[in-house]
Amino acid sequence: MAFLIRSVHPLVPLLDIIKPHGKLIMVAAPEKPLELPASPLLQGRKLIGGSSIGGLKETQEMIDFAAKHGVIPEVEIIPIDYVNTAIERLEKADVKYRFVIDVEKTMKASF
Repeated sequence: MAFLIRSVHPLVPLLDIIKPHGKLIMVAAPEKPLELPASPLLQGRKLIGGSSIGGLKETQEMIDFAAKHGVIPEVEIIPIDYVNTAIERLEKADVKYRFVIDVEKTMKASF
């Protein structure tokens, strides 16, 4: 079992609930450096890893969980020529939803 975390949390309580040979996966970068004591890792041979995105298995588990519980994403669909504006909005924290680029319409328009 892997736990996916995105923000700053005390690590020891999380490591305490991981089974031996378990993994803690950090997704995205925390705001502050983490304090990581070695003994909880060594006892039980636990691992900590990181990724800017989850792997295929974790992504599929998230999609399955969302489908089972009726969780749907809220997105803002944008054309490809809006990408620079979208990046500016990201920098200003002026984004309520995830941006999704409508590649299909972009491709149809160029042919």
